[in-house]
Amino acid sequence: MRNTYDIAISGGGIAGLTAAAAFGSAGYTVLCIDPAPPVTDAAAPGADLRTTAFLQPSIPVLERAGLWDRLAPQAMPLQVMRIVDAGGPEPVARIRHDFDAGDVSDQPFGWNLPNWLLRREMVARFSELPNVTFRAGVSSTGVLTRETQALLRLSDGSRVAARLVIAADGRNSVLRDALGIGVRTTRYGQKALAFAVTHPVPHANVSTEIHRSGGPFTLVPLPDRDGRPCSAVVWMERGPEIARLSALPLPAFEDAMNTRACGLFGPLRLVSALTVWPIISQIAERFSAQRVALMAEAAHVVPPIGAQGLNMSLADLRVLLDLASPKTLGDRAMLDTYHRRRWPEVQARVAGVDMLNRASMAGAQPVRDLRARLLDLFYSAAPVRRGLMQLGMGMRQG
Repeated sequence: MRNTYDIAISGGGIAGLTAAAAFGSAGYTVLCIDPAPPVTDAAAPGADLRTTAFLQPSIPVLERAGLWDRLAPQAMPLQVMRIVDAGGPEPVARIRHDFDAGDVSDQPFGWNLPNWLLRREMVARFSELPNVTFRAGVSSTGVLTRETQALLRLSDGSRVAARLVIAADGRNSVLRDALGIGVRTTRYGQKALAFAVTHPVPHANVSTEIHRSGGPFTLVPLPDRDGRPCSAVVWMERGPEIARLSALPLPAFEDAMNTRACGLFGPLRLVSALTVWPIISQIAERFSAQRVALMAEAAHVVPPIGAQGLNMSLADLRVLLDLASPKTLGDRAMLDTYHRRRWPEVQARVAGVDMLNRASMAGAQPVRDLRARLLDLFYSAAPVRRGLMQLGMGMRQG
């Protein structure tokens, strides 16, 4: 078995799989490892039922990876992002603001796909890339860096050498800890429920974020299911409330869900299992070390607001791809430049999403009323609205 590669990627989540496909498509020899085999069927135990909205700047990265042609026919375009405030005494929509991608672009904001399907298509892409090796059931346990290469220790007792190691091994990154890179974490006491629903009112390619208290209730368009409009839902609330909701019998859960959705889509019907995810913000002190780049959740984590999370990860990948060359791959200058380009941009986005999340959690009525007034004032100004759309899509990313 080969034990020397140009690039070794620790972590086979969506970001790590995309990185393997992208660098493999560029001609590098790549090893990608992950402790667990990817679940590629929505009905299988452990399937990730969340969805990912790929914003416009992420599409060229997927094209470079040879993935977009596979994904585009199955993707749901997101033309409008709707922000709704329902923070009054009763759970009724009282303020709505629509952000139409047509105001700033001739393309949708982005395209939405289920995470389990992304994993299926990405693993299938590896069969077309003989220079990419994917090993499931193996994790990294440590790394030893040298001037010319890094030695990655694996859980099966073997070692591999690579000119560049990419740590994409999640928010509890083993490699980040092994390198002694600190991390700043903010805990909100929130969790998120992720699931799918059908509804009688068509979503019309509108992603809808409803704010009341505890966090946003977000519906993101999916393709029709059994002839009915379908959406993915991420429902953020404080941890005890998520525990209560997830334990409810189905009729009671659907009653609570429909109350929280303010009736905007008619009666919602649950059509998937519920999955629970913790909500934090996190940023590493550095995004690079000798022969190692941190990307995705090993580098940064944000609450699922505004489709920022994975798109920030693909922005990491885009910068790494742009800086890489056969001569400079993994050297000090490349990795120092990567840190300088990404860290300030990510820090600003982590701070911005943190502010939005804290505002969405407001529980006291006077605070919710103030949030509604500020929301209306802030988003009503056309130049501000256009600027926010461009910023949210990443049109101004470095």
